[in-house]
Amino acid sequence: MSIEIKLSRFNRIYRSNEALEGKLIMKLTSSISFQSIRLTVNGTVNLQVRGGSAGVIESFYGVIKPIPIVHEVLEIQSFGKIGPGTTEIPFFVTLKDLKEENREKFYDTYHGSNVNIQYLVTVDVVRGYLHKSLSATVEFIIESENDNFPVKPVSPEMVFFYITQDTQKHPLLPEIKAGGFRVTGKICTQCSLLDPIVGELTVEASAVPVQSIDIHILCVESILIGEKIATESSLIQTTQIADGDVCRSMTLPIYVILPRLLTCPTIFAGPFSVEFKVSIVITFKSELSKKHSNYDPRTPRLWLAMESVPLELVRTKCMPQLLASSGVARICSIYYEISETSTSVNCLYYLGHCQRLWTFGSPAL
Repeated sequence: MSIEIKLSRFNRIYRSNEALEGKLIMKLTSSISFQSIRLTVNGTVNLQVRGGSAGVIESFYGVIKPIPIVHEVLEIQSFGKIGPGTTEIPFFVTLKDLKEENREKFYDTYHGSNVNIQYLVTVDVVRGYLHKSLSATVEFIIESENDNFPVKPVSPEMVFFYITQDTQKHPLLPEIKAGGFRVTGKICTQCSLLDPIVGELTVEASAVPVQSIDIHILCVESILIGEKIATESSLIQTTQIADGDVCRSMTLPIYVILPRLLTCPTIFAGPFSVEFKVSIVITFKSELSKKHSNYDPRTPRLWLAMESVPLELVRTKCMPQLLASSGVARICSIYYEISETSTSVNCLYYLGHCQRLWTFGSPAL
């Protein structure tokens, strides 16, 4: 015998105050009797402090008491008997934002290192003391309520950056520091979760050849423990925008698609917070970098130049923006057209091809 929960929406995405519909599918080889069939909807914020992000005393706390968001129990059927074969039992429950019960608001689904926001629906078929109960659980995804969206689209906020040997807080290789380098550009610091992170980058000067340019998305999770705050950053995605030494004074586009379950709107709650950062990392060619091919990109190295900017993510739709440079604007417009008509995999492949053509100065575009 088997039991399965099938939700009405194939993507399992819902919003607060919407109806959570579905059906319970039971496949039995023989008839069974039951005392009740109960449906439970649970939403919690699970916080965990690991030893690496806290002191010795804080690490003893381990898993902190979960923060409840929603807990609803609904009885689908009281008692009865189910015959052999396949039986489908529909269910319906409305997700409510129970502010009057001093519960937390509906946060977006998020799976992080120390912060986990999860929503589950569970169906239990209680058969009595002499028989084992049947149970099935499925996760559904919560996104922010549409009523909270601004009436007009929010344009991405751009910030200008420049990276030189003087802006680095960590030591560099002597040949890199003596020869000098200068990288300038701009990147989006506020954007919608539905849109990519866009920007541009230019290597104006560099005495040492560039090996790679990468864009890292970092998540910064903070948890309040007593009077202290435990903070830990984790790498959630890396996008390479240049491979090999690039032409000087040539503008490279930045186009980074955000991962769905590893990102959420920036959260500043009382007991915890979830923030994001964008890190531009330039790797220079050196014999030392070849010996340390596997390293943590969050840790400064002698052959790396880094610059980090805060990233605010919101649940709204941003208008596509064309950058100032005509060549970059043309490429970005191609990006946008492809993203509207092709799959993300094909889009990324073509984007990499465009960037590679421009990196080596091809006049194809």
